[in-house]
Parts: sequence; C-alpha cells; structure tokens
Amino acid sequence: MLTRREMLVAGCVLPLYGRTLLSSRVEAASFAVAHSEDEWRAILTPEQFHVLRKESTEYPGSSLLLNEHRDGVFVCAGCGQDLFLSKTKYDSGTGWPSFWAPLKGAVITSQDSSLGMSRVEVRCARCGGHLGHVFKDGPQPTGLRYCMNGVAMNFRPSAI
Repeated sequence: MLTRREMLVAGCVLPLYGRTLLSSRVEAASFAVAHSEDEWRAILTPEQFHVLRKESTEYPGSSLLLNEHRDGVFVCAGCGQDLFLSKTKYDSGTGWPSFWAPLKGAVITSQDSSLGMSRVEVRCARCGGHLGHVFKDGPQPTGLRYCMNGVAMNFRPSAI
C-alpha cells in the first residue's frame, strides 16, 4: 500500500500531459457551458486545456494561486463559475491550492480509479472541467481537503 507521501511523489514525476491518453469520463455529459475540443483549445491556455479537459495535473508548487491570500473568490478558468471563497482556503503543505469547502452547487464529484488509485474527482458543475480531487484529511469544520489545480482556476478579488 502506498503512503500519501509516496502518492504525492508519484504525482510529481508524472508528466503534465500524462493522463491525456485516457478518455474523459464526462465528455458526453451535458453541462450549461459546452464547447468542442477545438473550441476549448482556443479558449484555454495549453496548460489549462490539459488539466481542465484532459484530466492532467499541474506540478506541485507551480501555481501562483498558492500564495493568493486576498479576500475574494476562486473561479473556474474554463467558464468563470464561482468555486471557492478565499476564507475556505488553507495551506495543506501539498503544493496545490487547498480548500475545506466549495460553494454550494459549484462542483460535482465522481469516483476516479485512474493511475491505480481510488480517489474522488472534483469537476466544475457548470462546464465539467477537471479541477482536482477531494480527500478526507482536511481541517474542520468539514474535515475535507479539496486539492485543486491552480491552473484550472482564476482569482477574482473582492471589491473594497
């Protein structure tokens, strides 16, 4: 059995595009925001496309959102859906932006058994974009850790 640390290390050595050969589990699903693959490629940066549309993972520690500590909202980079309030963000020490709760109705989850692991995948409820995974090792009040790819999100600061 792999420890959490070993799984994190394994995730670090997988290339950014490592999962692109896997077929998406939700492409056939209907979402409020839907585009063809070519349209998504035109809308998103290459890194955003590989994470949001091909279920890849960014390298740990690479996201500028790790150091985002202002008041505001983290939104889906694919469709602009509000996902997480800044007050739910915390430093999990994993190298990915982490939150203890999403906004109500903002995300959907499904079982993910890719890469030989059993995890719960998190997607944007509006466009189906892959955001990351949720684990049961987070802080209170939920005990959950929404471990998100920073490249899959943008930040909108609160107006002062």
